[in-house]
Parts: sequence; structure tokens; C-alpha cells
Amino acid sequence: MINEESNVKPVWKPKEVPADAMQVGGDHYKKMGIQPWELMEITLTKEEFIGYLKGCVIKYAMRDGKKENAPDDADKARHYMAKLAEVKRGV
Repeated sequence: MINEESNVKPVWKPKEVPADAMQVGGDHYKKMGIQPWELMEITLTKEEFIGYLKGCVIKYAMRDGKKENAPDDADKARHYMAKLAEVKRGV
């Protein structure tokens, strides 16, 4: 068991997939010439885009488990959180 006092470091790091490279619940956005959130990122200010992403995280997190035939809502919330983290890091 590794604890905080251990000097053992992991030898690998999981590969991060950019949020733009994945889609939850189909591939309809990936088939477009430009994805809607890419256009929003270009058009909106950084603060506006961050607000949009935060709103989507809230929407999908609150909707999770409440809408029939929408089993991907938690995954969609995580997807928007990943994009939000990328935007904040400047990736």
C-alpha cells in the first residue's frame, strides 16, 4: 500500500484525451465542420464561454437520472468539466 510518506512514484500517467476529440452520446457534433462549442469559444469572450460551460455542467449534473433515455448525462457533465478545465488551463 502506498501512502503519503512513500517515495514510490507512478511510472506511467494516464493519457488525457482532449475534450474536443471526444463526444458523449453519438457523433453528430463531430461530423460537423466545426463543433458548436468551438464556434462559441471563437465568438464569445473567455468569461462568457466559461459561463456557458459551467451552465452545461450544472444542467447535465442536475438532470442525471431524471430523464428517461438519457443515461449519458453524468458523462456529459464530466465532458463539459473536462472542456472547462482545458479552457481555464489555456489548453
